[in-house]
Amino acid sequence: MTTHVQTQIPRRDPAQVMRLARLGSFHQSRLSFMRILTRRMVQENWSFSTPVFEIDAQGVGHAVLCAQTPTRVYALVAFAHDLPAEKRSDRVIADAWDCTFTLFDGMPSGADIARLRQNIPLQEAGRVTEKELSVSRANRSVRLWEHVVSRLAEGRQPDVQEIKDVGYLMRTTAVYGSGKLGAADRELLADRPEFVAPFQVEMLSVYLTRAFVRDLAQHLANLRGGARATCLAPDIARLLGVGNSTGLGMAPFLLNHPKLFNNWIAAREEALARVRSLPAATAAEVAVFRDVLARAIISADCWQSAHPIQVEKLAVLRADLDRLKAHVASADLSNDQPWQRLFTWAEQTLGVEAQECLASLMFEPYGALVDPLAAQMSDTDAADFYIEGTMRLDALRAVLDRCYGWAMDLDWEAAPNVARLWYVSEEKLEPRLGERFAEPLADYEQPLAPARDAVRLRKALDAWDANETVAAFLLKHPEHRHSVRRAQIVARAPYAEIRDNTIAFDLLPIDMLRCKLSFFGATHFDPRSDRWVRVCLFGNAPYPEELARMRADDWPYPPANGVLA
Repeated sequence: MTTHVQTQIPRRDPAQVMRLARLGSFHQSRLSFMRILTRRMVQENWSFSTPVFEIDAQGVGHAVLCAQTPTRVYALVAFAHDLPAEKRSDRVIADAWDCTFTLFDGMPSGADIARLRQNIPLQEAGRVTEKELSVSRANRSVRLWEHVVSRLAEGRQPDVQEIKDVGYLMRTTAVYGSGKLGAADRELLADRPEFVAPFQVEMLSVYLTRAFVRDLAQHLANLRGGARATCLAPDIARLLGVGNSTGLGMAPFLLNHPKLFNNWIAAREEALARVRSLPAATAAEVAVFRDVLARAIISADCWQSAHPIQVEKLAVLRADLDRLKAHVASADLSNDQPWQRLFTWAEQTLGVEAQECLASLMFEPYGALVDPLAAQMSDTDAADFYIEGTMRLDALRAVLDRCYGWAMDLDWEAAPNVARLWYVSEEKLEPRLGERFAEPLADYEQPLAPARDAVRLRKALDAWDANETVAAFLLKHPEHRHSVRRAQIVARAPYAEIRDNTIAFDLLPIDMLRCKLSFFGATHFDPRSDRWVRVCLFGNAPYPEELARMRADDWPYPPANGVLA
């Protein structure tokens, strides 16, 4: 397999990549955080155990699932509850769930379990320590849960089509890490190799949650059915992921972490440039690509949504993947920069959704080129918090013109361009999107319109001498500090900024949600409105006991023959 390439094809222009319609069409890839985690588990031969599983016939109790790395143990402590149906809600203001979890740093003692039992089921209302790395909760998919448990209790396998229609037995409604609620801060863990890539704590928590949920369903089926009960078939179990309901609370993340966002996109664009620059492809590499293309078509056919926007996108994607399949059938993928020729054809022929799907597919044969980029996707540069006060204003103007030029011609006084505003709900303490001219929210607006604010900064600079410094300007105009800091970040990080108006009347926040979730590795996005989406995490992935003997990398693509091996 190719291990080195001289990149001749440049990364795509941020003006092309950083549009919401394109970001909202990203797919999982080798650089998605779930796949980074499962690759490491296999490479380092992690081991897993369940030393505690004390849950009664009503589904109440606790369990401990452990992951042993080469140097440390992490334990998912799971609490199962008997939740009345009327209390089951995916809303962030819910106060009870079917299961609650924490990822514990090390092996919890009996005293730790007792302390956690008093706090983890309360979630936001509880208290945790730096020994806890994440806090999360999940609710059952009621219809599928009962179907699976009852079928297994009767000695029968669940209906595969029902499994595929839903995709999960439980869905998480929040997975908190990085210091939330008192859990360990990111800085305390960033030097651990297993947590260098972004969101590895959260991904490990969800991975172990998936195993626990399967085991809990089997446990309850065994108790209900006794000698009649049967075990869930591994091939069927593997179809089950962990559902996730994600709303507006996630959307501002990409705006609030510009350097981190840049690093995600830059890694992906570098991977694409490396593959496009390859002068030739081996027969084995072409075979890998053809295989994942065929499986991506199966995945698109299984992808269901009732939301009008997603229904239309799915129809276009399926038709485009058929065009891609037909083109690939006769295309020469061996010589003369085959991937560059293929991607150029796609840009000229296919829609944005299929173009970005193709980008992910092209990574698959080239782990040696792509996978090392995962180490560059975190943000550890504290210097970004500091404003360079000695910067001359002519240099600042140049940055603004280069990075925000697209926004300079927008009429920022026109109502459609400022129709929305971001604020934090007092009731839910979560970001929300309001209607500027219909709700009295102006006093609570959050600084989440960087393009508008950059234009305001640029106009304010017109009255200043080009040789003056940023420090002098900000002494007089401190209201522009956040925009100056952001411009200085974007000057060093070209993919840091979304190049669309984030307060426009036609903003689709689901584009931001999908972009972030694609980097997590989510599949089968199912918007329920333009502001929240359901997805599936770790669907088709090997379970802990399968990692040592199964392929642990291209699992997001459903197996063509129904078996992942």
